[in-house]
Amino acid sequence: MSLNTYYTLGCSGLRVSRLALGTMTFGTEWGWGSDENAAQQMFNTYVDAGGNFIDTADLYTNGTSETWLGKFITERNLRDKVVIATKFSYNAESGNPNAGGNGRKNIIRAVEGSLKRLGTDYIDLYILHTWDKITPAEEVMRTLDDLVSAGKVRHIGLSDVPSWYAARAQTIAEYRNYEPISALQLEYSLVERNIEREFITLGQQLGMGTMVWSPLASGLLSGKYKPREDGFSGEGRLDTTRGIENPAFQKISDRNWQIVTELEAVAKELGHSMAQVAVNWAVNRPGIASVIVGASKLSQLEDNIKALDFDIPAELTNRLETVSKPESQFPYTFFDAEIQGMINGGATVGDKPDGYQPNVLSKSTGAGVS
Repeated sequence: MSLNTYYTLGCSGLRVSRLALGTMTFGTEWGWGSDENAAQQMFNTYVDAGGNFIDTADLYTNGTSETWLGKFITERNLRDKVVIATKFSYNAESGNPNAGGNGRKNIIRAVEGSLKRLGTDYIDLYILHTWDKITPAEEVMRTLDDLVSAGKVRHIGLSDVPSWYAARAQTIAEYRNYEPISALQLEYSLVERNIEREFITLGQQLGMGTMVWSPLASGLLSGKYKPREDGFSGEGRLDTTRGIENPAFQKISDRNWQIVTELEAVAKELGHSMAQVAVNWAVNRPGIASVIVGASKLSQLEDNIKALDFDIPAELTNRLETVSKPESQFPYTFFDAEIQGMINGGATVGDKPDGYQPNVLSKSTGAGVS
């Protein structure tokens, strides 16, 4: 596998790399990240290696990420070659409730701003960044469909939403003949596997490719941090964001240190970096369409790209999955083998063989299905 091997995203015809370039680190406004020269080096390294899928958002580094990305693409005349994914939801205008959220007013405002910063007249994949708990799925889907009809957006996606909301939105699209959701963007790593409970199957069944962020758990799985009595030592994003309540940066726990320890041991046996093994594991999990890798240094990105160069033996994969297995919770405890045996009377009941009454959506989702 390599960056220049492409797979369709969900049920769409959009072909993307298995590793996407995350650009939340393009800019230094947030206290961490890279300057413009380093960001351009990472962009060039990624596309020169064959990568074509680039992820950003309107509020990343206060808009700098989109602006630089648009500049880099224009300078190399790559607009038709790269796939740009950007997102909306977050508010950059204090005191104005309609300058954020997922209502029609903000979506249209946000898309115009992103198009201007990116220096393009269309966005390949436009993604709702986070559920706002207010806007009906009907309003979101109608608005996104209008943007597709207007030619400003090619495909649409959802990020950080409840599974029921994603299912409802896709059902609305199917029922009303709107543009369907092609991608779900969600957090996933060895220390954060909760999307396995519902989202992976949801994407497979309803034709949404799952692209995941933070495969290194904000750097925890890179090995740069070490536990100590007062928390941890090490420089990087987790250090810079100490005290911030954002759940994306809450990675320090006894359980997670156990995962880091096992990951370090497996990486040594394989002769690869901890980051490469963590990314490789995520890329090869069922249902994962693309893994977003971000970096603040060129050397980090080069290391991550090499995650596609090897296979992890089953025995070592089992070790990683055992130490990181999420705790079973209700109602998922009722879907385990013991309870299911009470339903089927102890008979062996398996999945239908390929070709037997296939589910059309799940059989055609490309990289979104394992």
